[in-house]
Amino acid sequence: MADTVIHPDVEANAGTIELKDNTVIVVLGASGDLAKKKTFPALFGLHRNNFLPKNAKIIGYARTKMDHTEYLKRVKSHIKTPTKEMEEQLEDFCKMCSYIPGQYDKDESFQELEKHLAELENGRKETNRVFYMALPPSVFITVSQHIKRNCYPKSGIARIIVEKPFGKDLPSSRELQRALAPDWSEEEIFRIDHYLGKEMVKNILILRFGNEFFGATWNRNHIDNVQITFKEPFGTEGRGGYFDEFGIIRDVMQNHLLQVLTLLTMERPISFSAEDIRDEKVRVLRGMPSIEPKNVIIGQYEKSLDGSKPGYKEDDTVPKDSRCPTFTSMVAYIKNERWDGVPFILKAGKALNEQKTEVRIQFKDVTSGIFKDIPRNELVIRVQPNES
Repeated sequence: MADTVIHPDVEANAGTIELKDNTVIVVLGASGDLAKKKTFPALFGLHRNNFLPKNAKIIGYARTKMDHTEYLKRVKSHIKTPTKEMEEQLEDFCKMCSYIPGQYDKDESFQELEKHLAELENGRKETNRVFYMALPPSVFITVSQHIKRNCYPKSGIARIIVEKPFGKDLPSSRELQRALAPDWSEEEIFRIDHYLGKEMVKNILILRFGNEFFGATWNRNHIDNVQITFKEPFGTEGRGGYFDEFGIIRDVMQNHLLQVLTLLTMERPISFSAEDIRDEKVRVLRGMPSIEPKNVIIGQYEKSLDGSKPGYKEDDTVPKDSRCPTFTSMVAYIKNERWDGVPFILKAGKALNEQKTEVRIQFKDVTSGIFKDIPRNELVIRVQPNES
């Protein structure tokens, strides 16, 4: 996450520059679920594997007022340490961490953050700063403007990392881009979908293009359908206010599952550069017609049959008249030579019977001969849990 960056003064095609030292990572929204469950465990993983820049520092910034002990408790809350060595590594990691409380819309708060940054940087001539926005989308623009105005490094490299969702729809996504553009160059902006960091998702390209025998069968002549399933056994659990604004389609399907779909269906990129992979993904998306309403099923979970788990509308943060979907199943098609006519079935939901994310590629039946009655072959890629 903090190992490569494009210098603002270097042309975009000049490659990336590795951050080796003098780097501070600021996690904005450090008291939230995303930071606790994803960002801090990911940073700890980089620390364990010596991928963080030398002597890196990590600052948490959020509106919540808490002391250093409470902050470290939150940092550790979702980091597993099954061995003594990992426990020691976590203690070393915590020594890198500090916390500054502040508002997201006040210059004074970001000036306090700037003071803390200056203390940690200790008068170095060149300082690199990475700002990771683990924040609700509603404050992306405000926070980015305050960072630029108050905390942008005078010398060194700056990066701002924006977590999905990038708006609610195309107009709001474009508005976000227009708002970031005056303050940050394109080379400084990194848009993150954390799902792409999962091991099996990263391995899809290797599975496809590193195995010659898949090349001949990975098309409409041999594949009957593709199913991409995302299931969670829990509901919103107090996060209903955020979830109700977006729903399961925007929260999971149009980013996580659609990214997996493009990796499964794209043509071989000419290189592993971000731009070349992106171009092939976009080519797939351009070949997808709008999804027809008749190919969509939506639903909302209610109280469990045994009464032990509340329904979606029983969450205090959810409007009582909410029609927000917590389950969706839809069928998409790709109109190109490789995939024309193959249905791609995307399913996602909360409060279901198990935790599972998988891709199920069903090959066509044998049409005649002595094996025509046997079950069709499947290739199943398990993303989580127990990747396989």
